[in-house]
Amino acid sequence: MRFVMRSKIHRATVTHADVDYVGSISIDENLLQAAGIEEWEKIHVLDVTNGSRLETYVVKAPAGSGQICINGAAAHLVNPGDLVILITYEGITVEAMSEHKPTIVHVNAQNEIVDISQDLDAVEYVEFGP
Repeated sequence: MRFVMRSKIHRATVTHADVDYVGSISIDENLLQAAGIEEWEKIHVLDVTNGSRLETYVVKAPAGSGQICINGAAAHLVNPGDLVILITYEGITVEAMSEHKPTIVHVNAQNEIVDISQDLDAVEYVEFGP
């Protein structure tokens, strides 16, 4: 088995951070569905703004809210306004690797979906500033 990227939400903007929440990351349900991410699934959070990297689990935020909320201890590492890349992985056989295509969800500064692809080169990279 090899562990490969299954899905990615690329350059989402953190909307909230709640250190008093029990833990996890809350993500807009529409983004979860687009990326094929399930509630309670393990996810890696890569903070583009400050370089922090962590793993946690996903809880659903209301669909259409645009919410990306870092909860619990991770709220000390990731702040509202930070850009993050959210990645899930899966184990596949070596034979399946040549056919594997991850789902990549690109969002704008309001965490609205602008593209869903399986090709890293499919979207022209544009800076989505505040």
